[in-house]
Amino acid sequence: MLKQVSIYAENRQGVMQQITAVLYRENINILGSVTNDSAEYGIIRMVVSDPERAVKALSDAGYLCHMIDVLGVELQDETGNLNQLLIALDESNINVNYMYLSFNRETGMPIIVFHTEDLYEVRECIHSKGYTVV
Repeated sequence: MLKQVSIYAENRQGVMQQITAVLYRENINILGSVTNDSAEYGIIRMVVSDPERAVKALSDAGYLCHMIDVLGVELQDETGNLNQLLIALDESNINVNYMYLSFNRETGMPIIVFHTEDLYEVRECIHSKGYTVV
């Protein structure tokens, strides 16, 4: 199970750089990220090298953030593999709330990071279908 840091931030110029500066000062690497915005605020979801320390540093810097569990599934970098994973999830009646891309720094293989209900049950389901859960 991966830990994801979700940061709620004002949608204005320079905020993303300020957030990355906090992580840089703490020597925390961003392994994968997605940003969803609205007119005034956005949610930045990240998988980072040290999520507990990231939450503390960002909270100390005045950002509202929290940490949740997400799943990471390693895939071969081949056309159609994400589609096959989504078919396997759909066949198991699993809804994906959101997903984004990361990659395994050691193997260079893509990792699909996603959130769904009942992560532990979904992890076992995905594993039983032959996927590598990270």
